[in-house]
Amino acid sequence: MNDPQILGHRFKLSDAQEFVARQSGYGSWQALKKGLASMPEQTDPTTAKPVLISTEAQLFVSDIKVSCDFFVAKLGFAIEFTYGEPPFYAQVRRDEARVNLRHVDGPVFVDGIRSRETLLSASINVDDVKRLYLEYQAAGIAFHQKLRTEPWGARTFIIEDPDGNLVLFA
Repeated sequence: MNDPQILGHRFKLSDAQEFVARQSGYGSWQALKKGLASMPEQTDPTTAKPVLISTEAQLFVSDIKVSCDFFVAKLGFAIEFTYGEPPFYAQVRRDEARVNLRHVDGPVFVDGIRSRETLLSASINVDDVKRLYLEYQAAGIAFHQKLRTEPWGARTFIIEDPDGNLVLFA
């Protein structure tokens, strides 16, 4: 994907700037522009501790396009961005859930261990897991684990993406 194609995707320049800044270890685009020297050496000990506000899963995939197509067409996500020429990184989003997709050329796990041990690649919380399960069932999704109530009370189901990543919805 070339620069004009990347810029043709749905995202604001400010979003790209924030992404670049955070990827470079800065808290914001303004901090990156000013440089590390202008940032305070220590934090104010009287301020409240930082609050974690979200997490993003990162799935290792063999083909960014195939993975994006699966998340969009089958799971109802939208592509936030793809990066690289050819693309080697992408992010998909549905509501407040974001999943990062990173291209890898070879297997990340020893053959068969993911399925054998049910190693989850991501866990996504849903406000109505049964309704989402029925939506995915109607869309023809093959489930690794059908909807069930876990011994601890959570209602969950697991899907498998084209690369064998297991994604739990709860």
